[in-house]
Amino acid sequence: MEQQKLPNVTAVMALGIASILLCWCYGILGLILSIVALVLAMSSTKLYKANPEDYTNYSALKTAKIIAIIGLIFNLLFILFIVWMITALGWDVIMSQDQELIQERMNDLLN
Repeated sequence: MEQQKLPNVTAVMALGIASILLCWCYGILGLILSIVALVLAMSSTKLYKANPEDYTNYSALKTAKIIAIIGLIFNLLFILFIVWMITALGWDVIMSQDQELIQERMNDLLN
C-alpha cells in the first residue's frame, strides 16, 4: 500500500500559528483556535498510531502540535494577565479610560 500524508497536519499548523498571532485579542480567539488545533492533532495521532506504516508526515504533525501547545500557553497567560489587571486596577478604572487615573493606579500598584 502506498504511504500517504496524515490528514489535518496543515490545518493544525495553520491554527497553531494563528492562535499565537491572535493571542493579543484578549486571549479568547487564540485559545479557541489552539484547542481546535489540538483536537485535530489528537485525531490524526490516533489515526497514525493505528497504522503507522501508512503515513509519512508524523514529524510535521508533532511540530504542529507543539506550535498549538505554545499558542495555548500564550493565550492562557494573556487571559491570566487580563484577570490580574482587572483585579489589581479595578474594573471601574479600566472602563473609565481615564489615562491619568490608570497611571495613578499603576504607580500605586508598582510602588
